Amino acid sequence: MPSTFETQLGKVFIADEVIANAAGIAALDCYGLADMAPRKGMRDSLSGLLNREYPGRGVEVRNRSDGLEIELSIIVSYGTRIPEVAENLREKVRYTLEETFGIQAERINIHVQGVKVAKPQG
Repeated sequence: MPSTFETQLGKVFIADEVIANAAGIAALDCYGLADMAPRKGMRDSLSGLLNREYPGRGVEVRNRSDGLEIELSIIVSYGTRIPEVAENLREKVRYTLEETFGIQAERINIHVQGVKVAKPQG
């Protein structure tokens, strides 16, 4: 169900996929985040099989009666402090949604699905 808000000129509908893409792009910009983990949805599985980039991978958007809820499935970089990564990620996504769409997420839940070790260079 799309997010809706009203302006002087009419209603604006924002699809959940658009919100997921924006949240995913914002998340990938955070320090300590290695990648987004595929969620259980079919779209993430198909995009992985086709080797296509999907910015909303690992992001699920739910419109609830009490507000917008975002679920992020992530893979963190080895050696980073997970609570700090999660808090930075939460704030970055919240800020991006407010600045880009003018909407507030009531809840941003983060699920750490794995840890990625960087390959040694050389």
